[in-house]
Amino acid sequence: MAPRLKLRDIAFFERPVHFARPFRFGAVTVNATPQLFVRVEIEVEGKGTAVGASAEMMVPKWFDKRPELSPAQTVDGLRRSLQIARGLYLARTGFQTAFDLHAGCIGAQIAACAKESIPALAAAFGPAEIDKAILDALLRGVETNFFDGMASNIAGIDARLSPDLKDADIAAFQSGRKPLPRVAIRHTVGLEDAVEGEGGVAGADANYFKLKLSGNPAADAARLVRIGKELDALGREYKVTLDANEQYTDLAALQALIDRLDRDSALRSISSRLLYIEQPMPRDITRQSPLGSHAGRSFIIDEADESYDAFPAARALGYHGISSKSCKGLYKSIVNATRAAKWSVSGEKFFVTGEDLTCQAGLGVQQDLALGAFLGVTHAERNGHHYVGGFGETPAAEVKAFAAGHPDLYADNGQGIRLNIHDGDLLTGSLNTVGFATSVHPDWSALRTLEQPKSL
Repeated sequence: MAPRLKLRDIAFFERPVHFARPFRFGAVTVNATPQLFVRVEIEVEGKGTAVGASAEMMVPKWFDKRPELSPAQTVDGLRRSLQIARGLYLARTGFQTAFDLHAGCIGAQIAACAKESIPALAAAFGPAEIDKAILDALLRGVETNFFDGMASNIAGIDARLSPDLKDADIAAFQSGRKPLPRVAIRHTVGLEDAVEGEGGVAGADANYFKLKLSGNPAADAARLVRIGKELDALGREYKVTLDANEQYTDLAALQALIDRLDRDSALRSISSRLLYIEQPMPRDITRQSPLGSHAGRSFIIDEADESYDAFPAARALGYHGISSKSCKGLYKSIVNATRAAKWSVSGEKFFVTGEDLTCQAGLGVQQDLALGAFLGVTHAERNGHHYVGGFGETPAAEVKAFAAGHPDLYADNGQGIRLNIHDGDLLTGSLNTVGFATSVHPDWSALRTLEQPKSL
């Protein structure tokens, strides 16, 4: 039986993060954004108290892309999501499992946020970050690591939010996991990134590449041709994924891109190595647009993953995959991976992918990397450190503590301490530590309290 816990406190902090290079995806260019830190204190029944932590970037214009909102307003929407979630979680005062807490609050969270015009994807951010910190505290309280804890279903995850599954499906999936010892990084090429020359795609220490699309088929095709030439010059095998971040307006626009990939010989390098296309159309249009003949290619949803029923709905439309992001909820990732495994038994392949640039070096990248390794995600978008320049403005003592605690993950390559990439892979060995994939917590005294939302 999963251990029960009682929440004592939830506190939010943030740290400004300035990018070393601009990152453009969709219709927004990000040069700076705050990183959230969550600190929780719990009492584990019969075990005493424990403290847990989580971290995530609060990225503007991803969770909420409404054009009438400024980037700052969409970040404030995430801050408000956190505040609402804190109130709901702390209102549940008895002992219960970690998943009891999540399942008991997520519906009320979505409803409360909707009343304040916060969309479901942003609404889920608050519970997602609190859940990670609670899990960290719970694992510390019972003195076990993430991989063993999840294999034994320490959180008590069941099928109450996913009626297409049975409790036994989820438990069996978790108990059968053998975490990956290494996960390949997928190097993201943003729309502002150089293609050729210094700082271009050929300089990345990666075998997988994620290429951002603008929504303009002709411009995207021309840029993909250039990228293909650079990647071919590497002289090694590589694979690519494409990500439109909702920029293709409808199926007709998507068809124009697919036609070019199918017929343009100059795009053969990209097309022949293409694993899947991520979130081509806006989330609202996605739910109304069966892929039809396009379903022969692998497509995944990301921003359209707004609820526990999103993956079954996407499957009915012809999608075969869905992203795992701890900023959308680690429990939903486990449920969706269970679905993918169960559906794939019939021979048709369904899958979960790792997509997240909001994972900065330290807590964020370690916890999401551990989640992916547990689920069996063999390669993941993982170069947030590329845009921030390692740990960014994290205090030196904190950086050194992470490097000492996780020497397989970090190294000083002459540009300061940053992710240590081994032949295109990240190693997961040091994540096998008491707690949620970290032996280190941030320096709480060096963080400022979460700002009050002011522009909603």
